[in-house]
Amino acid sequence: MTHTSLTLQSTRLLGSGAKIPLLGFGTYLLEPGKQAEETVLWALHSGYRHIDTATFYRNEVSVGNAIRQSGIPREDIFVTTKLFNNDHGYDKAIAAANLSLEKLGLEYVDLYLIHSPQPGPELRAESWKALETLVEQGKVKNIGVSNYSVAHLKELLASNPRIKPAVNQVEIHPWLARKDIVKFSTEHDIVIEAYSPLSRGHRLQDPTVIKVGEKYNKSAAQVLIRWSLQHGNVVIPKSSDKERIVQNADVFNFELSEDDMRILDNLNDNYVSGWDPTVSK
Repeated sequence: MTHTSLTLQSTRLLGSGAKIPLLGFGTYLLEPGKQAEETVLWALHSGYRHIDTATFYRNEVSVGNAIRQSGIPREDIFVTTKLFNNDHGYDKAIAAANLSLEKLGLEYVDLYLIHSPQPGPELRAESWKALETLVEQGKVKNIGVSNYSVAHLKELLASNPRIKPAVNQVEIHPWLARKDIVKFSTEHDIVIEAYSPLSRGHRLQDPTVIKVGEKYNKSAAQVLIRWSLQHGNVVIPKSSDKERIVQNADVFNFELSEDDMRILDNLNDNYVSGWDPTVSK
């Protein structure tokens, strides 16, 4: 797929043969209840077909309600949720996944991620075995990890898992390229998902990004999302603002030139906008 052929319907193929939409909608910090339901509905009605939630976000019930209210067939929406730190271990991970499904009101999720490697080697190994069991039970279609460094990925792959991770979801934007993680993941057919692609808004006023955007009549946020897409990432921007949700999806009618991609690549200074579990032991 060429960059110019990307659309809101574009997908990446996962190891299982499943297709994951390139543009997702993140739900972190959306308040459970009316805000989360309305916002997810706006996203779905704006054309997003990939919704990313997590136990830690406390809004799985609201996400599930929005999916049902949308009227969109379940099989047309790619749903991700995540196992948080206090639910690690084989039995606890199985129970946590079942609780997430109950809260979402869904028979299965399309992707279930270990949210962080922080609980340590023994527990994350047990949890991965639980995720494999959930796939075999049909409750989870694909499994992956989040915030895993190269060392964490090597540890998992060295354990000869029955199912390899389909995805590694990490913070990525021009100021945090994660080239080592991207390279290793790509070499092992692990799709990179970029969360916080807008640096949590911390650097949306960067003059270099604004200047690039002016060339294409696009906002800094649109430039950042497009940059990540052109690097082959699945991208998960988030917003609670209806207009910005629509704008964040309006990134398929332009292509950043090779020169502009290089200019943005050169911004990398390893800036982490939030937490960074990749440094965990």
